[in-house]
Amino acid sequence: MVQRIVILGGGTAGTLAANRLRREFGHEVKITVVDRDDHHVYQPGLLFVPFAEGRLPRIVRSRARQLRWGVGYHQSAVDHVDIDGRRVHLGDGTVLPYEVLVVATGAALLPGETEGLPDALARGTAFTFYDPQGAVALRDALARFGGGRIAINVVDMPIKCPVAPLEFSFLADSYFRGRGIRDRVELTLVTPLDGAFTRAIASRELGGLLEDKGVRLVTDFSTGMVDAAGGRLVSFDDRTVGFDLAVVVPVHGGQAYVSASPGLGDALGFVPCDERTLQAKASPDVFVIGDAADIRASKAGSVAHFEGEVLVRNIRSFLAGQPLSASFDGHTNCFIESGSGKALLIDYNYGTEPLTGRFPGPVGLPLLKQSRLNHLGKLGFQHLYWHVLLPGRDIPGLGASMPRAGKRFPAAASGTVLAAQRGDE
Repeated sequence: MVQRIVILGGGTAGTLAANRLRREFGHEVKITVVDRDDHHVYQPGLLFVPFAEGRLPRIVRSRARQLRWGVGYHQSAVDHVDIDGRRVHLGDGTVLPYEVLVVATGAALLPGETEGLPDALARGTAFTFYDPQGAVALRDALARFGGGRIAINVVDMPIKCPVAPLEFSFLADSYFRGRGIRDRVELTLVTPLDGAFTRAIASRELGGLLEDKGVRLVTDFSTGMVDAAGGRLVSFDDRTVGFDLAVVVPVHGGQAYVSASPGLGDALGFVPCDERTLQAKASPDVFVIGDAADIRASKAGSVAHFEGEVLVRNIRSFLAGQPLSASFDGHTNCFIESGSGKALLIDYNYGTEPLTGRFPGPVGLPLLKQSRLNHLGKLGFQHLYWHVLLPGRDIPGLGASMPRAGKRFPAAASGTVLAAQRGDE
């Protein structure tokens, strides 16, 4: 009997997982990918749309056409998962039995979780660039903006691509300088974090860069309400930040079907799993990849790519009745656009902070440092995405685990860092 693998989600994580599994198993298994539409969005490209540097037709393609021959595609919403019965119930009435289920449905934007935000979005005083329609609307709003206060607000964590609000701040500074009106625009980044980023070393570097560019940073701000009429962000402790235009990153959660599937998700709708093996805590035959997973790693496309190798090896072991031996170390890699044709690059994992040095080795791209080379790497990544990452191919010389070569580890902490990383392996 041919074993059945059902993958929920045809985005970055689901597509690369399907293609890797197809390459690994060939016709040994039947692979079916499920998604509610046929629009695969290259999400890093959304960042550039508000600044008229990107166009939607170039970053949106058919989901089905990104899958290798032999991988089935079923277009439908997911109603719920029957974990005990090993069945996925779809919105169109279809029932898909499985031997292995892969949850790859990412994170959903939940603006309704914040009081006043739906009204502000409807009024056109608040926008988000985290979806295609919002990015286009924000592009038009920025083109009309002649001066005033812009608040870039992260409502709560976790979010997809945690560096994106920082990148937007940097690009907005560059954009308004290019228009000659930067002196008439007040930019403020409002975050629930205690610094500019989630990791201390990178946070100091990025916070200093915000200061250099004249972007005010407001930290520890938990947004409770967006007051569209009054032009205010209001925190739960009654602090306020005024705005004429708000760029909001809404609360993120898992997809609705996760909460409708008893035992599958947590309170936010994400799926708890072993952060090393990616096996869900709900059942041994369920695995999680990408933004849907409740693990310590960032919700970023690079994480899904690095997880892919581990996922496939562990599904192979599971179907063979063997212990799961592949281990994900939390490897995350991200370009950070800093404006004016430059970018930074960070590379880290569960046990290692983003450090200075070179990536992926002593001769490579500069880490945690602005450079034109990193900017070109960011732009070139789109080609790599469509032709290497999504097809499930490996990048020569770069495996799933974070490389140590090229990084400058602090001498006093090197032993501690090495011990921590060995614990991650």
